[in-house]
Amino acid sequence: MRFSRVLRTGALVAAVGLTLAACGQPNSEEDANKSLVQRAEDNGSLTIGVKIDQPGLGLKKPDGSYEGFDVDVAKYVANELGVEEGDIEFVETPSAQRENMIQNGDVDMIVATYSITPERDEAVDFAGPYFLAHQDLLVRKNDNSIQGAEDLNKNKKLCSVRGSTSAQNVKNDFAPNAQLQEYGGYSECLTGVENKAIDAMTTDDTILAGYAAQQPGKFKLAGAELSNENYGIGLREGDDEGKKALDEAIQKMIDSGEWKKAAQKHFGPAGYEVPEAPTVGEVVE
Repeated sequence: MRFSRVLRTGALVAAVGLTLAACGQPNSEEDANKSLVQRAEDNGSLTIGVKIDQPGLGLKKPDGSYEGFDVDVAKYVANELGVEEGDIEFVETPSAQRENMIQNGDVDMIVATYSITPERDEAVDFAGPYFLAHQDLLVRKNDNSIQGAEDLNKNKKLCSVRGSTSAQNVKNDFAPNAQLQEYGGYSECLTGVENKAIDAMTTDDTILAGYAAQQPGKFKLAGAELSNENYGIGLREGDDEGKKALDEAIQKMIDSGEWKKAAQKHFGPAGYEVPEAPTVGEVVE
């Protein structure tokens, strides 16, 4: 009798545990198939992918909070979906993992200097663009040997982040003889430039300006507009309702003046000239 009571008790505990686990699972298949708008309404929260090592765009501070232009955009659009700042969970999204994280349901959306490209658009959907950046080069302040991308052909070592399109764009279109050096993060690239292990670092001018502003007098931008980078908000493929809601939120941020205010706040200190807001729904080639 005692043995059977133990069995019944154990079975009850297991059943309750399974029920609670099923109810509390945030990224269930059923939840993942809902639109972004519906998930925000049902859960009252959102998981948003951002960068954590990009000053001026997405930076995780020592106290655990996040700051930057992308972070401000994420907070604004989330609020338009009915989700307050305190109900947002920010998570790091490395460049090479962004599509997978959206497809796997690890995040609800990504706001992380995520350039809209035809290849990425096959895997995920994009709202926006919410910013038009340009690819550039960052070099040491006293290095005058690199004035443009063509100078990298002199066996110069070029660094970019694994999974990003930047370095390959330069090698394909401007400097086939450049020696590509891929690292896991922008901070590692910057250290390489500073230590002269790398001659130049390439990515979007917004990102480079943020790093240059953090260490005045050490680095400079070459001023080469090598490409147009249309930043979009990545979300699950086929989520038309979510895309429409995000486009409307971005447009409202622009029209209200909050977009310009955030851009000037985060890019102004670097001496970066803030461009005009992009046309939502129009990708500049």
